[in-house]
Amino acid sequence: MIKTPFKTIGLIVRQDSDSHKDEIHTICQALSRHGDLLIHYLDNQITSNEYTQVSLEQLGQQADLAVSMGGDGTILRAARHLVDFGIPLFGINLGRLGFLADVTMAELEKHLSDIFNGNYSVEKRFLLQGDIHMKNSETIQHIALNDIILHSHQSISMIEFEVFTNNQLINKQRADGLIVSTPTGSTAYSLSGGGPIMHPSLDTIALVPICPHTLSNRPIVLPANQQIEIRLSQPDMVGQISLDGATQAIIKYGDCVLIKRYPKEITLLHPPNYDYFHILRAKLKWSNQP
Repeated sequence: MIKTPFKTIGLIVRQDSDSHKDEIHTICQALSRHGDLLIHYLDNQITSNEYTQVSLEQLGQQADLAVSMGGDGTILRAARHLVDFGIPLFGINLGRLGFLADVTMAELEKHLSDIFNGNYSVEKRFLLQGDIHMKNSETIQHIALNDIILHSHQSISMIEFEVFTNNQLINKQRADGLIVSTPTGSTAYSLSGGGPIMHPSLDTIALVPICPHTLSNRPIVLPANQQIEIRLSQPDMVGQISLDGATQAIIKYGDCVLIKRYPKEITLLHPPNYDYFHILRAKLKWSNQP
């Protein structure tokens, strides 16, 4: 249930936005006309004396609406931090059209007016939870909106691993790695690896091998309620686990990675005329004639 009207707005700004001071000022002024404004700069590279600066946790606790300013990467980080607070997230793109941050500066005033008048599209996106169980009994837990990726610890090296779903062996692979992707992540690294584009409303995950040694090893789509287990097959191999593009853990033989759907979803707000296929056409150049 979305709490409306939005009385307290939290603005999340990417770390390198110092080059976008004018845009930040414009957005802050526009948002502050609609409610109390809180601001968080990712990695705390910038300070603001004009607006209340808070941590992401404080923003999640106090804001009725989170606004991400940057690009899709900023939304990914915001979603991971805010999903447990249940507040909706709205993305403003400072560059080109994004898959997630789909409002540009040129459209800002119109779409902000729509949002604060309750005229918007609502979309739920699920995340993945990755539990990394180390052989020494330590467990590391992270979440990802796009994907969880196993790849070699060495830059140019294949790894051998086994993949299970609900304790059933899917296959043993020798590849550069494996992408476990949500529908949100299906237009990211997974797409580059030959994975399928999955509509965001689908309750599915894709397992996409990265440069497999056996060419018959193809992507597979599974129900999102299944648990994926990954184990390295060789004692001398070392792998890395990355979540949404950031490396989070080193794994070795005997460690186990369990991946499942995270119990909470992030709510994304879009303009009322939001068209997923328009974004696909624009980003993937489907409209270009051969």
